[in-house]
Amino acid sequence: MNRMPVYFLSHGGGPWPYVDDMRQQFAKTEQEFIALPGRLPAKPEAILVITGHWEEKDFTVSTAERPPMVYDYYGFPEHTYHIQYPAPGSLKLASRVLALLSNAGIAAKEDARRGFDHGTFVPITLMYPNADVPVVMLSMKSNYDPHEHIRVGQALTPLRDEGILIIGSGLTYHNMRGFGRDESTPIADAFENYLSEAVKQNNAEVRNDMLAKWETAPGARLAHPHEDHLIPLMVIAGAAGEDKGRSMFVDHVMKVPMATYEFGYGK
Repeated sequence: MNRMPVYFLSHGGGPWPYVDDMRQQFAKTEQEFIALPGRLPAKPEAILVITGHWEEKDFTVSTAERPPMVYDYYGFPEHTYHIQYPAPGSLKLASRVLALLSNAGIAAKEDARRGFDHGTFVPITLMYPNADVPVVMLSMKSNYDPHEHIRVGQALTPLRDEGILIIGSGLTYHNMRGFGRDESTPIADAFENYLSEAVKQNNAEVRNDMLAKWETAPGARLAHPHEDHLIPLMVIAGAAGEDKGRSMFVDHVMKVPMATYEFGYGK
């Protein structure tokens, strides 16, 4: 089996595919997410998602066979609190993830109750609307240590040769007070330029070092007052191994860029 690429997806705002005016704003993102399965060498056996909406004291793996839904957003239309995405979990993949982390000396726990947050179900619903690919989630560690998260990604690299698609779901800009403000655009552009420059480095060590030092980038803390939506990129960079990355596309919504990065095979 050909090695799977890995992706960092900027997943957008809330349950946007289910809200008409937001869906129009994210038209480019929708088009790209729908087309993403066509970039893969084969349909995944399962998907592992590192989402910016789940953090724990220790790395934690979801083990629910039928994951519930997590409506982790506020102020949206009533119907968005009844969305269902009935993809199964995968005890096989969850066990494999736990074993790989253990073999790398990384402590991890399991959670049989964790469900799909919008960082998970929004992109995957567009990619696989029939909910016919199992999905497992891996939490971030709440210390947000970039080096630890890169190391986790490195431990998970073998999954790419086992038919597993690894996705980091976050945003390249995540400042709730900055969305929609003119003054946010140059800040977000400068920070995204730094990230895209890091991602496309030929040397993985240089790339990972640049990402680990993200706080030195222009506008870093204005772009990410809290780095929960950035840290999934560290896991993806680790899982990329020596594969060079690139910006797959950049959407511009709420006056800021929202970039998606691809590492490895891609059409």
